[in-house]
Amino acid sequence: MYDFIKHYSKFILFFLFFGCAKELPKEPIETEDPTRLSGGLATTNDATENAFGNQVNNATNEELDKFENGNSFFRTNWVIAGASTTARDGLGPFLNANSCSVCHLLDGRGKPSLNAGLLLRLSVDGTDAHGGPKPDSVYGGQLSTSAIQNVIKEGDVIISHTEITGTFDDGETYSLRKPTYTISNLNYGNVEASSMFSPRVGPQVYGLGLLEIIPESAITQNADENDTNNDGISGKANYVWDKTTKTKQLGRFGWKANQPNLLQQTADAFNGDIGITSSINPDENLSGKTQKTNYGNLLTGGNPEISDKTLADVVFYQRSLAVPARRNVKDIDVIKGKKIMTELGCTKCHKESFVTGFSSIPQLSGQTIYPCTDLLLHDMGADLADNRPDFLASGTEWRTPPLWGIGLIKTVNKHTFLMHDGRASNLTEAILWHGGEAQNTKNNFLKLSKSDRNALIAFIENL
Repeated sequence: MYDFIKHYSKFILFFLFFGCAKELPKEPIETEDPTRLSGGLATTNDATENAFGNQVNNATNEELDKFENGNSFFRTNWVIAGASTTARDGLGPFLNANSCSVCHLLDGRGKPSLNAGLLLRLSVDGTDAHGGPKPDSVYGGQLSTSAIQNVIKEGDVIISHTEITGTFDDGETYSLRKPTYTISNLNYGNVEASSMFSPRVGPQVYGLGLLEIIPESAITQNADENDTNNDGISGKANYVWDKTTKTKQLGRFGWKANQPNLLQQTADAFNGDIGITSSINPDENLSGKTQKTNYGNLLTGGNPEISDKTLADVVFYQRSLAVPARRNVKDIDVIKGKKIMTELGCTKCHKESFVTGFSSIPQLSGQTIYPCTDLLLHDMGADLADNRPDFLASGTEWRTPPLWGIGLIKTVNKHTFLMHDGRASNLTEAILWHGGEAQNTKNNFLKLSKSDRNALIAFIENL
C-alpha cells in the first residue's frame, strides 16, 4: 500500500506540474536578467493586445474595485448633461474627445489625427500668473475641434507634409515626413497675432504610478543644465504649478514635463480634452467673450461634473497599470542592440533604471525599474521645435519619453507612429528626427551598418 501511495503521489505531482506548465507563458518572467522586470513587482508578462491594461499583481479586493471603477470611467464615453446616466454626464460643451480612451486606446498611444489622439495646444507671448503658458484670449490653451450638439466647435486643424530625404553611410536611403499644422474654419474670430501652437499625441499610460514616485533627488541628480561635464547633454528639470498645493513642483508628466502628478494631469485632461469639471478645475472649458456669452448657461453634469471619488479612482487606475516585461532578452541581436544603444550615447537621456520611493500601492514601492528615461528636458533641435515655452521648457526642449513597452504599440494600437506629434512612422524614423543634444548620436546612428541598425531596433522593440 505504501508503494502504491508513493507511486500515485508522484503521478499526481507530475500531472499538476505539467498540467500547470501548459498554461504558463511561453517565456516566463525570469530573474536572471533583472532588466527583464521593467516595472519590478509591477511587471506583467502579457504581450497581447491587452498588454497595457493589466493591474499590478496581488491587489486587494478594495484595490480591485477601485481599479475596475477607474477603468470604467477611463474607457466609457461621457454624455451631454441632462442624460439619465448622471454619473457620466457633463460632456463639453467644447471637447477633443468624449472619453480618455479616444486618445489612449487600450491604455496605449493615440494616432496623429483628429478624434484619434491628436490635439493642438495654444498660447501667446508672455506667461500666466504661475509662470506657465499664457492662453490665447479667444480660444484658450487648447483648440477644441469638437463640440456637443447645438454648440459650434472652435475650428479645425489641417495637416500637410513635406518629404525630407537622406542617406545612411552604407548607401541606404530614407524618407521622413515633416508635418505642418494649419488652423482653419475658426468660428469665433482669429487667434491672437502672437499665438503659438503645438501638436500633441496622447502617449501610453502604463507605469505612470512608478514614474510618479521616483524620488525627486534621483531625477535632478542627472540634470546638467550647463553641461559642466562637456558631454553635449544638458538635461534640465521643469518646475511647474501644482494647483492643489499652490506651489511649484517638479514636472514629471506631459511632453514638456508640464504636470507635477497624475491627479493634476488627469483633472486637466478631463477639463481640456473632454470638458468635464472637477474640484481642481471647477470652471467649464470656456474662453473668449463669444463662447461665454453663448454657452455659459448650458446644463452641466453637476458641480463638479466628476466627483472627487471618481477622479481618484481614475487616477488609481492609471497608477496601478503594470509595465510589460522585456522580451527576447537572450536573443543575440537584442543583446547586441543593447550594447550599441549604450555606445551611441542614447542612455545618457534614456537612462535605464531608477529605484522608486514610497507608494500607498505596496507593489510600486522600492522597486528597481527600467523605464529608459531621465524625465528631464532636452534640446532636441530646430526640426522638432514647436517654439512654444512651457514653464521652464523652451520651444526646442522636450521631456525624454520612457521607452518601456514601446515595441508593443503595434500589437495594442495597430500602428507605430512615434514622437510628440506622431510624425515618425517607426523607430528608425524617430531616431532620425533627433537633433540638438542628440545630433551626435544621430550622426553615429547614420554610420552604423544595416545589421547594427537592425540590432538596435530589435533591442528597443523588445523593451
